[in-house]
This record gives sequence, structure tokens and C-alpha cells, in this order.
Amino acid sequence: MPLVPMRILLDHAAENSYGVAALNVNNMEQIQAIMEAAKETDSPVIIQASRGARKYTNDAYLRHLMLAAVELYPKIPIAMHQDHGNSPATCKSAIEQGFTSVMMDGSLSEDGKTPSDYAYNVKVTKEVVDAAHAVGVTVEGEIGVLGGIEDGHGAGGSGLEHVTDPAMAEKFVADTGVDALAVAIGTSHGAYKFAKKPTGDVLKMDIIEEIHRRLPNCHLVMHGSSSVPRSLVDLINKYGGKLKESYGVPVEQIQRGIKHGVRKVNVDTDNRLAITAAIRQVFSETPEKFDPRDYLGPAREMMKKVCIERMTAFGQAGNAGKIKIKTCKEMVGSYRK
Repeated sequence: MPLVPMRILLDHAAENSYGVAALNVNNMEQIQAIMEAAKETDSPVIIQASRGARKYTNDAYLRHLMLAAVELYPKIPIAMHQDHGNSPATCKSAIEQGFTSVMMDGSLSEDGKTPSDYAYNVKVTKEVVDAAHAVGVTVEGEIGVLGGIEDGHGAGGSGLEHVTDPAMAEKFVADTGVDALAVAIGTSHGAYKFAKKPTGDVLKMDIIEEIHRRLPNCHLVMHGSSSVPRSLVDLINKYGGKLKESYGVPVEQIQRGIKHGVRKVNVDTDNRLAITAAIRQVFSETPEKFDPRDYLGPAREMMKKVCIERMTAFGQAGNAGKIKIKTCKEMVGSYRK
């Protein structure tokens, strides 16, 4: 089975009322953790790489790691997604490298930090849609702006400064033809999303519900949706870490979003926390260890557990074998229709 366009995964999720975790990677162990979790739960997979990850890993390594995943797990449909493309050039380079899905984040200027205007967002997103759909690749856009900074992307702040306007979201989808739409509802990138348990004042789930009412057939995306489990934060701090108190997006709120059109849920921080917690534990309890396998192995296992929890909670578990596969080439015909 080749890498598949993300659109077919989101379509199946919509037809069967579940969400799909989109999991960021930087190295081999993270991809292995995701794929073992997917195999154990029979889950479709969205693996995504930011610009920072592509620079860190190098596209050639990343491409071959993904091809290895396809070879080793032939029954799992896998989409490879460019997370937060900052320009049409970034998205087009991802397509050339074999990504089957790209995000053109025109909500920010090319620097990845400065909020743009609507006309700019439409212009760059439409350019990517035209190029990507011509080769069957899925496109995610964004309207509204997330807070925080992650891999050089995000406007900073709390995430409440540029919340999505539902009417503008409706117009944006019509003007661009995107397959999926990321919306800003108060979440932000990174580990420090909320200073206290999020309520309706800071986590605007009602906006998702209104956008879904206006765009019932559009696949919505929640960014900045790690849950920042207290158990992982405590484990890191127990073994020498100094993470401040923080709250992520509760899983039950994500499940509420899934009931209202959210089909892709971005998770990165939770997996980073899992990896760091496991490595710190090994270093602290067995300081004589120096073989990377002795700490990267447990890190991989702890990340796998988080992936299993998310895949199960979002409802994607049990669906890998039910998805009718289409290649990117076959998707070209669907877009032409």
C-alpha cells in the first residue's frame, strides 16, 4: 500500500463520526512508536512534519523512514502531512518529497509569526490548492490564528487574540476549495496552553459547533490539542525537570469537537513529554547507562502508550482495515469531478 492522500482518511472519519490523531515526528523512534500503536489498535495514521522537523531530520531520511513504515505495515493506511507550511514554496517542496497532504497556513505571513490579512490567506492557499489537487494531494488551510510558538510557527500570546470568525470560515472554504480547515478556538502550540483548567472563557468549543453548522461537509482541524497529562509532567519533574504548571485540552473537549465536525486532531507536545519523561527516568535511575538504545527504547514505548490512548479516545481504533484506499493519482479524478 502506498502513502495515501489524507482526504480519504478524513472522509471515512466523517462518514463514521470519529477523529484521527495527527502526530508530529522528528526521528525514527517516533515513527516506530506511532506505527506500533496503529498496528495494535488497527488505526489509520496521519504522520506530520513541521518545517523544523524537515530541517532537523532532512527530507531524504524522512521520506525513507515513511517508506519503511509503509513497507512494514502494509495493512495500515498512512498519510504524510506537511504541518504549517509557511509559503506555497514550502508546500510544493513537500509535494515533491512525496508528502500526500500539505497545510498552507496563510493565517500568518511567511515569517510564521505575523498575522496576515484575509486576501493574502486566500491567495496563497488557493495557489497551493490548485497545485496540490492537480496531483491528488490533500490541502489543509487555516483561518484565525493560533497562539504560542512551535517550530517557528505561531503568533505568540494566549491564542484568544485571533479566534476564528465562523462567517469568515464559511467564505474562506468557498474561496479556496481546501479539503480541511484548521480553526482557532483559544488553543496554542507548546506545553503551556492554559494557566488553569480550560473553561468556555478560554476554550471556545462553541465556535467549532457554529462552524460545523455552517459547513457540515468540511473537515475541521484542531491544532494545539495536546492534553498535557499531569502524570507525565509530574514524572519529568520527579526526575529533575522544571516544567511549570500548565493545562492542555481535555480529551473530553476534543471528543466534543469530534461530534461537531473535527476530523483531524494535532498532537505533538504529549508525545514529547512522554519521550522526555522516559529518558529522564532512565538517566536518573540508572546513571551508568550510556547506550542510546537503553533510553530511546523506553522513550519509544512510552510514546506508543500515549498514541494508543489518543487513537482509542478519538475513535479511529478499529478503522484501518475498513477504509477503501485511493492513491493520489486516483484522487486527481475525484477533484476534476
